[in-house]
Amino acid sequence: MNQHLNVTLQFGGGIENLFSNKRTQNIQLPATFTPPNTDKPAPSNIQYLIQWMKQNILQEREELFIENDTVRPGILVLVNDTDWELEGEGEYVIQDGDEIVFISTLHGG
Repeated sequence: MNQHLNVTLQFGGGIENLFSNKRTQNIQLPATFTPPNTDKPAPSNIQYLIQWMKQNILQEREELFIENDTVRPGILVLVNDTDWELEGEGEYVIQDGDEIVFISTLHGG
């Protein structure tokens, strides 16, 4: 098994401003992680990806992206062009080559 997953992240709706103004980022995500309160590795999922992004590529204003350890309401997440709600949300196990898109639907007035 590969130790890393090649994943393409895309950002839109202004959320790219939180990620160095880059609309697309190609990352290498560890294929497994150790969930809290266990010593058993698990396959990397979107919930882990969000924490990885927070620690590695989120540049500012965490509160505009994360709320209660997941993306905040108003951020649409697509996994390979499919709404993440249809894929199990944070529990979706990331596959090598996945494209994950984050689009903010929140706009100031």
